[in-house]
Amino acid sequence: MHVTEPTPPGAEQRPHTLTRADGSTVEDPWYWLRDRDDDATISYLEAENTHTAAVFEPLRDLQDRLFEEIKGRVQETDASAPMLVPPRPDHDGDTGWLYYRRTLEGQQYPIHCRRPAPEGITDLRRLPGEDRRPVDPLTPPDDEVVLLDENAEAADHDYFRLGGFAVSPDQRLAAEAVDTNGSEVFRIRVRDLRTGELLDDEIPRAAYGIVWFEDSATFLYTVPDDAWRPYQVWRHTLGTAHDADVLLYEEADERFWLGVGRTRSRRFVAIQAGSKVTSEWRLLDATDPAAEPELVAERDHGVEYDLDHRGDLLYLVTNADGAVDFKLCVAPVATPQRQHWIDLVAHRPGVRLEAADVFADQLILSERTAARTQIRVCDPATGEGEVLPMDEEVYAAGLASSAGFDTRTLRYVYTSLTTPMQVVDLDLDTGERVLIKEQPIRGGYDRDRFVSWREWATAADGTQVPISLVRRADVPLDGAAPCLLYGYGSYEISIDPTFSSARLSLLERGVIFAIAHVRGGGEMGRGWYEDGKFLAKPNTFSDFVACADHLVEQQIAARDRLAIRGGSAGGLLIGAALNLRPDLCAAAVAEVPFVDVVTTMSDPSIPLTVIEYDEWGNPQDLDYLEVIRSYSPYDNVRAADYPALLVTAGLNDPRVQYWEPAKWVAKLRTTATGGGPILLRTELGAGHGGRSGRYDAWKDEAEVLAFVLHHVGAR
Repeated sequence: MHVTEPTPPGAEQRPHTLTRADGSTVEDPWYWLRDRDDDATISYLEAENTHTAAVFEPLRDLQDRLFEEIKGRVQETDASAPMLVPPRPDHDGDTGWLYYRRTLEGQQYPIHCRRPAPEGITDLRRLPGEDRRPVDPLTPPDDEVVLLDENAEAADHDYFRLGGFAVSPDQRLAAEAVDTNGSEVFRIRVRDLRTGELLDDEIPRAAYGIVWFEDSATFLYTVPDDAWRPYQVWRHTLGTAHDADVLLYEEADERFWLGVGRTRSRRFVAIQAGSKVTSEWRLLDATDPAAEPELVAERDHGVEYDLDHRGDLLYLVTNADGAVDFKLCVAPVATPQRQHWIDLVAHRPGVRLEAADVFADQLILSERTAARTQIRVCDPATGEGEVLPMDEEVYAAGLASSAGFDTRTLRYVYTSLTTPMQVVDLDLDTGERVLIKEQPIRGGYDRDRFVSWREWATAADGTQVPISLVRRADVPLDGAAPCLLYGYGSYEISIDPTFSSARLSLLERGVIFAIAHVRGGGEMGRGWYEDGKFLAKPNTFSDFVACADHLVEQQIAARDRLAIRGGSAGGLLIGAALNLRPDLCAAAVAEVPFVDVVTTMSDPSIPLTVIEYDEWGNPQDLDYLEVIRSYSPYDNVRAADYPALLVTAGLNDPRVQYWEPAKWVAKLRTTATGGGPILLRTELGAGHGGRSGRYDAWKDEAEVLAFVLHHVGAR
């Protein structure tokens, strides 16, 4: 069906000149869209939403079918695998608890629950089978306690997100962080889990992170500055006013932000200060709510470390001493400074050590090599161990929440492009693996009907770039198939090959799905990331173009049936790739895209800008300015035919300001010489993650899939 595009709205152009660090000037006639208090800004965004809805009207039946397909595959009434919190002998009457979440058909949000664990059970493997697996969500057990029903909390809000739910050590209270507009600035309140009642304690403005001291009466939280940077850590004591809270630490360096946590051993509460390239930790005795933070190892530019604790030792994952892919060190708790660090697991080039989880008598390493994740089970005394074998070539696996510090059960999650998410318990003494839960797929999903595999594209400089793919097994590789190529490529974030039930709506229609693991991500180790950041950032975009070309050249996909998709920094990837090659594909989706890179990175008042200097570079440095200006999508829109383009934004987004995609669309409309429709949809009551309810999210995904299917000719 041919869709005739209604006349799109035009954004008013107002003269505005920007001066760059090199003295050059650039006209930015849509700069005024930054002013959300200007009625014309909201009117324009609303007009774009109306226009997008009108363009989608002929696709409404397809979109509705896709929504029903997505919803129809989900076990709407479901329960998560229970997490055991073992009993604490120092807490009277505590027999331990099983925590889990339930969802109910027709309800947008989960319900947080718990029930008492069988008496004396301290390890998952000791649980009876019926207690180890999810409860029947239709007939929950009689001893279930509902801790928090997010649906009730969200009833009076268009947006609701629970940013944290920290249960006190005595299991009697929970500090919960709530966001009701998508700004990711939270209100913290404290709930009595025995009665469900809220206490009078409330923190009106907080960032991510809540951690309790062992007294269950004191917790730490972080506070953001005006640029959305968590820069302060405060201590709150129950029963006292918020304005009586104590400031424990303030970070003056605008490149660093703060987080709080605790070691798995529960011995220490931790404060982390981190930039994109440097770490610094402070520890506090978890049993002393009046404790002052004590420095572990002072910051050293370019040196990162993460830590955990066991006995008299700290375990530190670090890139110190040139360990590009990181190594594991130990240091005495009493003398944790750098000069006392001793290698336990040496640096292994090509094996990126991402995390070390330390238990009483086991050490679990999360690693990545050759674009694959792996879990290594080690002796915490020697660091020696073995990798857990997995069944598929293209998969993702990682550690899940485990039962306490003394457990001998390793709980991990496993998935692939064809395998729904699984929760597995491994008995470390016997080697037995028990499948606790597999994501149910309604409608008779048969994984044998689909095949996943890996390709390697040759980048412009000869680098081999991995691509993960999945298709219906009977779809021929004859160069005629439609395909959706996804990419991200920033912050050392790896886009792992995971299962998606919504994606089945593409695969069942013969669309091939592919992930381009481009440089700037972390799939191939730290060097892979460093080869796609700073002055090497253009590699990210040329890698993606090479992956798209590879799919066509190898007759995996047809050029005129190829769509591309990315979000946030992945939206930058989409915009840059389209400027490099407007003929690259038939359609593109850029969700909350970071596209006005020069202007944003030149304005330190915008949230995250200063922190992001260590990712993109500071354009006040002319070398960085030249490179950033060469790829910034907004600055490089061409007079060319662009493919059909769907762009999304969130008015309350603190990570990518709404005006970036809005300005980009306005410029594309006035500069592009033709091609497909260019559409903008802005969520006026949400942020970076879009709408918060699961049904709303499915509707948004159905819209994206309808757009893709229509433009690749696979309805």
